[in-house]
Amino acid sequence: MSAATAGQEEELWAALGEPSRLRVLDALLDRGDATPTMLAQELPLTRQAVTKHLAVLGRVGLVAGRRQGREVRYAVDPDRLAEAGRAMSAVAAQWDRRLARIKAIAETVHARRQAAAADE
Repeated sequence: MSAATAGQEEELWAALGEPSRLRVLDALLDRGDATPTMLAQELPLTRQAVTKHLAVLGRVGLVAGRRQGREVRYAVDPDRLAEAGRAMSAVAAQWDRRLARIKAIAETVHARRQAAAADE
């Protein structure tokens, strides 16, 4: 993984690691698209906070805004969201492999201790 790619992934994880930001993303997924004002009316966040969260989500490509008159309507980018889902699945698979190795080591140690105790 290149330094640029690693940096992009870190930004993605940081963007998704904030609970309020996830609520904004979920609301957009439910609605399809919305303005910051619309989102602020249904979330426990101010319009300014929603706008800041949308800016972070936009920087990592999860949402895109399109100007409509004086307002900007935001929507989730389904391709980028799918890409993020694949990245999360890859990380989950890495952790599954690590945990399986830890479990195997722990079971081996436990079995050896039981065998040693039985020999005494």
